[in-house]
Amino acid sequence: MFEPPYVPVDRFEQQLRRLGHAVLAPESLAAGLGCETKELAALAPFWNDLPPDAYLKDGGRYRFRRHSCFIADGRALTLAPHRAHWQPLDYNALHGGIERWFEPMAAAALAQPAWQRLLLGLARIASGLKGEQPWFIEAHQFRIDTTDGIGRPTPEGAHRDGVDLVAVFLVDRQGIKGGESRVFEAQGPNGQRFTMSAPWTLLLLDDERVIHETTPIQPTAEHGHRDTLVVTLRGGGFQGPEQAQ
Repeated sequence: MFEPPYVPVDRFEQQLRRLGHAVLAPESLAAGLGCETKELAALAPFWNDLPPDAYLKDGGRYRFRRHSCFIADGRALTLAPHRAHWQPLDYNALHGGIERWFEPMAAAALAQPAWQRLLLGLARIASGLKGEQPWFIEAHQFRIDTTDGIGRPTPEGAHRDGVDLVAVFLVDRQGIKGGESRVFEAQGPNGQRFTMSAPWTLLLLDDERVIHETTPIQPTAEHGHRDTLVVTLRGGGFQGPEQAQ
């Protein structure tokens, strides 16, 4: 496995602006986001109660998820009314163009001390990258498991999400091999590949400049899984089917 190209916490925002991506080590999150890893660890049990994803077009049973939306405006974070997750076909050829209604995140998870600091920290990074503004945030809890022998974290393949900033946190990985993260320039030849293995490693992506994917996972034990938290931040509003008009 290729180790993540960790960036020192005092340089990650500079690299994000320069290259369009950066990887923060778990021990850097306190300085980078204002979140202690011991507080983030309290979120991990909420990945044990994720409903199955009923929208997988490949017929798979390997993905479980919850989804909630928020608005960050300055130092204020608001839970938005529950809404469908929607992406245009231009960004998700497999599952785009349809409203996908997932169960919301558990209220007890959102009440954890780290949650608000995590999202407001990401909003601060997005403002540094794109300019100060309200941020429309979608948070996705994912579990990819190997019940059927293989699990696909990104069945749509290498893609962009149609947002401004994407944050991918590794929450846990147990009894698997694979799950390599790959990041490529959207308009160039360069790319990187690496495997996130330490819980609460953070991959940040400028969605306008890079495309990304994660390779399938296979079991090395009876109950293999890979848990991630994916948070997207978008200026101007949430994505919705009205954009396809």
